[in-house]
This record gives sequence, C-alpha cells and structure tokens, in this order.
Amino acid sequence: GIRTRTPLRAMDFESIAYAKFRHSGAASTIVRPRDNPASVDAAGRRELIEGLCSFEGRWPGTDAERRAANWLGERLRGMGRRAQVEPTYVQPEYSLAIALHVALAVAGSLVALVSGPVGFAMVLLAAVSLYLDQNTRLYLLRRLLFRRASQNVVSPGRNPGSPARLLLSAHYDAAKTGYVFGPRSNRLAGRLSERTRVLLGPIRLIFWGGIVPLLVICGLRMAGVEERWLDVAQLVPVVLLLVSFVLLVDIALSAVVPGAYDNASGVAAVLSAAAALDADPPDHLDVWVVLPGAEEANAQGMARYLDAHHKEIDPERTFFVNVDSVSFGSLRYLASEGAIVSYPMDPRLLELCEAVAAGESRFGAEPIRIPAHTDALPARARGLRAISVLSVADGLPPPYYHTPQDTPDKLDEGAMSNAVDFTVALIRALDRDVGRLEAVAREPAGRV
Repeated sequence: GIRTRTPLRAMDFESIAYAKFRHSGAASTIVRPRDNPASVDAAGRRELIEGLCSFEGRWPGTDAERRAANWLGERLRGMGRRAQVEPTYVQPEYSLAIALHVALAVAGSLVALVSGPVGFAMVLLAAVSLYLDQNTRLYLLRRLLFRRASQNVVSPGRNPGSPARLLLSAHYDAAKTGYVFGPRSNRLAGRLSERTRVLLGPIRLIFWGGIVPLLVICGLRMAGVEERWLDVAQLVPVVLLLVSFVLLVDIALSAVVPGAYDNASGVAAVLSAAAALDADPPDHLDVWVVLPGAEEANAQGMARYLDAHHKEIDPERTFFVNVDSVSFGSLRYLASEGAIVSYPMDPRLLELCEAVAAGESRFGAEPIRIPAHTDALPARARGLRAISVLSVADGLPPPYYHTPQDTPDKLDEGAMSNAVDFTVALIRALDRDVGRLEAVAREPAGRV
C-alpha cells in the first residue's frame, strides 16, 4: 500500500555531471496535445520516429546512440520539460557475453573428462554468471569485455511534492540483426503456443538445455561415475551449445537495424503520453520520462540508472511504466518476462491494466508472457513496481523484427495511437488509485 509518513524526496540531479547537448538534426518538437493526444500529434510521432531512425547504427555505446540521446534531450526541452543526459558505461556486446558463458561451459565439460572438480567448477561459474547477467543484478564474465560509454535521457517531473512518482520509459537504442532473427525462426515460433515459446526461449534453451545438464554430468563425473552412457548424454548439450555459440557470434558480426518498431515507436509513444499528461497533469503523480540507452545490451542502461539512483527511489511510491515496440499488431501488457526465469510484473499495475482493458474494450489489451526482457525487468529484479506495454500479432513481433526491414514506412499508426491511449488511461487509473489510498490513509487523522 501507499505509505504516508515519509514524503517522497525529489531526486537531486544538480550534482550529476552530464554531457552537453549537441544538436545533430533539424530542430523540431512534438505538437502539444489538446483534447485527444493520440490523434493530434500522430504526425509528430511519425516525424520523431523518422528522425530517430536517421541516426543509423545507434547500437549501445556508439556515437550514433550518443547523438540520438542528445537529440531526444532537445526534443524533451522543446516540450517545455527539463531534460539531461546521464552518462554511464556498459558492455554492449550481449551476444559475445553469452557466447563467452557458452564457451566456458563447453570447455568445463571437456576438462571434467580429466578432472571432475575443475570441470564442475568451470561449468558452475558459467551457470551462476549467466543467471546473474540475465537478471541484470551482477555482471561477472561480461566484465571481461570492453566497456563503452552510453547514456540515459532523464526528464524530471514537474510536481515533486506528489505522493507518488511515475517513470515513463522507452529505450532509444537499436538492435543488431542475425540469422536467428530470420523468417524461419518467425515461422517456427508461430507454430508454438505462448507457454511453449516461453519454455523454449533462446536463452532458456542455452541455460536449462545446455549449461545445467552439463553441470549435472560434471557433478556425476566428480562423484566418480564413468559410465559409457554419460559420454553420450554429454554430447547432446555440447552440440546445442556449439550451435548456439555460432549463432551468437553471427549476431555480434551483423549490422545494426533501423529500429523503427523496436523501439523508436516506444519512444514516440512515451513522449506523446508525456505531452498529454503535461497538458492535464495527474493530481497524485510526479511524471518523469526516462529514455534508457543500451536496452539491447540486456537492459544495461536501465539497470545502471536504477543502481545509480537506488537511494532516491522509494520502492512503495515509485512506479515504472515501460513502452516497447508498439507500432504493429495488437496491444499487450506483460504478465511476466525473463530470459532464464520469469519475473512477474507488479500485481498492482497488472490489476490496473486488467481494469483499463475491461473498461475500454476498444484497446483489445490482453496479458502476455515473453521469454525475453524489456526495461521493466531490471526494476522487477530489484523489487520495484513495473510493467511493460507492447504490441504483437498472435503473440509474436512482426517478421521484420531485428532485421534491416524494421523501417518507419511500416508503422501502424492505429497500433501506436492505441498504445498511447492505453498508457495514458493506465496512468490516470494509477493516479486515481494513489489518490484513493492517500485519502484512506489520512482519514483516521482527520477524525481525531
């Protein structure tokens, strides 16, 4: 519930060093909404998406990502909001990081043929490191890779005295393509149920189908078991991991995509929703906008933001609504996400999403579970209140997801308007809920 004894402190960003804004494109601002923000600034959303996609190759840690961050900061300032760019450091090559874990596990399984304890220790290190890496809490083997400078665009709210804080977020970096994102994978995933897709997620297969079985086999060898069947059993996860290693390296060597659907559309939706909320501010929420970088590097940008400001974030009074990939298909809100284990979204936000969806059938919003991550995962892994909104068709992203064909000309404005309207409606519902609980908490004091 909402605690009322301690007022929410405003974050002190004055002491944070941040990079100067350097304009890298034509000056422009999102049209300020009036009655219906989804329809009034539709052209502004498309313009923003085209502008963001013009920063070609905005992979985490690149100059293109930095210039895009500065440009977005200026867009926020053009909306009349304060905005700043917070620098941070990330290890962007997520596929090489996972490949490093795969290589260590395979090497450990081979070493176990000679020395069971040493091989077991190597595979155990790969398992523990990959698990912590994928929930964004601690990076071990990833630290062996080069660091690159990234940045988060932060726009503080205008009502710091509110009883609760809302952070609207959407990452602005773009992904790399690869063979695994091709049409064959999309067709195969389309034949599976949602439950099966979650169980057979790519990183889940690597961890539970490759590394964990090797850990068990190495444990048996360490215990002195040297049966012939054990050699055959070891071959299966090793082959799986070797194939995964090749596919992961292929991603690392592939080109960066334009990223219109993922996630210029989310950025445009967040700025559109923020403009609507600025025009008619919530009574009980201080609305922030956080545009993280390095989401495609396993949500490192959001993870770094949360770690840098953990002392300033009240877990009971801070809510995260993340928008990711909303220019295609039907509207969905996450029930859970996670590459190795599933993290459920905040129950309170889930209930509000269900209430908004039930009250407004036009949204067509339904819950979905995915075997991947969004920027809500770092918040949920740290026990914070978060949820993500996205758009898919039959539970899947478009066939051009993470491919060079993810361009602005494929945007579905109807899907985007629906996502903006739903996001605003969700925040209005949260505002009313916070106000109701605040009134209930004050009632006993008023009777004295």
